[in-house]
Amino acid sequence: MAITGTANLAAPTPPSLCRLFPKPRYLPTHTLKPRPISASLSSIDIRSPNWTPGSWKSKKAQQLPEYPDPVELESVLKTLESFPPLVFAGEARNLEERLADAAVGKAFLLQGGDCAESFKEFSGTNIRDTFRVLLQMGIVLTFGAQLPVIKVGRMAGQFAKPRSDPFEVKDGVKLPSYRGDNINGDAFDEKSRTPDPQRLIRAYLQSVGTLNLLRAFATGGYAAMQRVSQWNLDFVQHSEQGDRYTELAQRVDEALGFMAAAGLTTDHPIMNTIEFWTSHECLHLPYEQALTREDSTTGLYYDCSAHMLWVGERTRQLDGAHVEFLRGISNPLGIKVSDKMDPKELVKLCEILNPHNKPGRLTIITRMGADNMRIKLPHLIRAVRQAGLIVTWVSDPMHGNTIKAPCGLKTRPFDSIRSELRAFFDVHDQEGSHPGGVHLEMTGQNVTECVGGSKTVTFDDLNSRYHTHCDPRLNASQSLELAFAIAERLRRKRMRSVGALHKG
Repeated sequence: MAITGTANLAAPTPPSLCRLFPKPRYLPTHTLKPRPISASLSSIDIRSPNWTPGSWKSKKAQQLPEYPDPVELESVLKTLESFPPLVFAGEARNLEERLADAAVGKAFLLQGGDCAESFKEFSGTNIRDTFRVLLQMGIVLTFGAQLPVIKVGRMAGQFAKPRSDPFEVKDGVKLPSYRGDNINGDAFDEKSRTPDPQRLIRAYLQSVGTLNLLRAFATGGYAAMQRVSQWNLDFVQHSEQGDRYTELAQRVDEALGFMAAAGLTTDHPIMNTIEFWTSHECLHLPYEQALTREDSTTGLYYDCSAHMLWVGERTRQLDGAHVEFLRGISNPLGIKVSDKMDPKELVKLCEILNPHNKPGRLTIITRMGADNMRIKLPHLIRAVRQAGLIVTWVSDPMHGNTIKAPCGLKTRPFDSIRSELRAFFDVHDQEGSHPGGVHLEMTGQNVTECVGGSKTVTFDDLNSRYHTHCDPRLNASQSLELAFAIAERLRRKRMRSVGALHKG
């Protein structure tokens, strides 16, 4: 089922749905000659040699907290090992299949959610509103691209955050840096900043609650296609983006009316459920190991804390503990890549994490800033192509565009985010490769954390609703505005492909 329930995107499209969700017409813009892959990966042993869930301990580990009581930590980890998995191996395999489509331009990944989940903001309302914005964005992108949109939340496990400095100093007082609610607290006092193993239990339980609600939303009727006009958030309705979404929703309603008249009833599975997956950064290795399970049907290991995990810019060392752990689990993996990444190193990292060159296994998430994107990304694409590697290219336009506002708060200019996305698409057009998705830090809350957008947030507005305790997020209006911009770019790409087919 896959938070997912009935796999609506995988289901055959009924003829009466063809106008709303036409079968994509794919025209490759260059011929990729990938490395040979076994005709059936299931027929060979794809387990990583000399690997165990704990073999990462023999490598140097970055960004791990130092707990004052190792015995208590070990006790907590034993408890976590006895807990049920949060997700299942079959769900992760289904996601890998969808990401394989995105690698060749037959689907598009929409990955979004909180910078870092928190204990104090945990509520059903917040989960619902972020899920609802992702649904809205998915509808906008589906209409523009006429491709399946793969929806993956940065949810139900995105707690830990890497830090440039292990310590923070205020007024002459030096304390450990805040590393996420599953490790320590953000209040600047010794008790709060001391890593506490019990927080891992709370993080697990919060992830259980989040997943339970997401599964209910995805399969219980909330995500039904006939509710598309009800997904607009109140504070977005009377805005340019809200009006554009309402107009689009009316078009969907008209299409649904036509299909109902043609005999496709609203109780059809494709109309009532969606596939939705979860993801987070693989950072706290003891926690990830504790939730790693051997799949009884394949004998492969899966990290059952999320469907997809990614390795960050600070922890992707070729000989490091995080890469060692990730190479042995069978989940689809992401690699965060900045302008500092050397093309040869990226190829080597891909070979370590995906030695069998399995489609859908690797997603490369670029975070560079618009100017660096145009300079650096082409070299990475060419190196990966020349090595014959199959990857899904995704843009994270958030992390390369963080600035400090005059008031001292971190923010991200909407124009910079949009410029980086434009550069991402331009480079892929230039290189003949496929822009496979977008990775965003966003929320369904009416926050003022990123400046700009059509419903302008100014530097003076930041203090009014600045709720993040980590990095600034797009609000619902800004997220929708970005979705419309991406949809237009995908629509233009689709029209060029269709035009080229007709000419041919």
